[in-house]
Amino acid sequence: MFITTKPVIYLVNLSEKDYIRKKNKWLIKIKEWVDKDDPGAIIIPFSGVFENKIIEMEEPERKKYMEEVQATSALDKIIIQGYKALQLQYFFTAGHDEVKAWTIQKGFKAPQAAGRIHTDFEKGFIMAEVMKFEDFKNEGTEAACKAAGKYRQQGRNYVVEDGDIIFFKFNAGAGLKDPKKK
Repeated sequence: MFITTKPVIYLVNLSEKDYIRKKNKWLIKIKEWVDKDDPGAIIIPFSGVFENKIIEMEEPERKKYMEEVQATSALDKIIIQGYKALQLQYFFTAGHDEVKAWTIQKGFKAPQAAGRIHTDFEKGFIMAEVMKFEDFKNEGTEAACKAAGKYRQQGRNYVVEDGDIIFFKFNAGAGLKDPKKK
């Protein structure tokens, strides 16, 4: 899909004062224009000043400030709507000391997702061991997911779902050429 055929998200940068009080004289006019010229498009008001201010704060201070002013960050909404508009999603991989989120197009099959990590993972793909993020959150551990039957082995045709936690099994030598063969 061409970028010009993608839906548009209108980000309206307000002053910190207007963002906090959720009021701006131009916001209604912008909404009217968008509704007329691009029906169904999403409008997200935010404040770059507010976002910059809270990102600089430590977590307890940020939480306290946002409660005081009764405002939240718009970044989550911007990211979520951006991913939806571009038909993107996440999957996760986890090791002993690292958890990583990977971005893929919706509809990617397991080997294509593995290829995001390394092309040899896609070439030598054997299977994907998958658990859903919600199952992991509810069960608490990988072992508990396995015991509850919520840890599944998936093959080449498995379509990765948003939030899947995946352990890829692959043949490490599949992407290598034998130098003896000519």
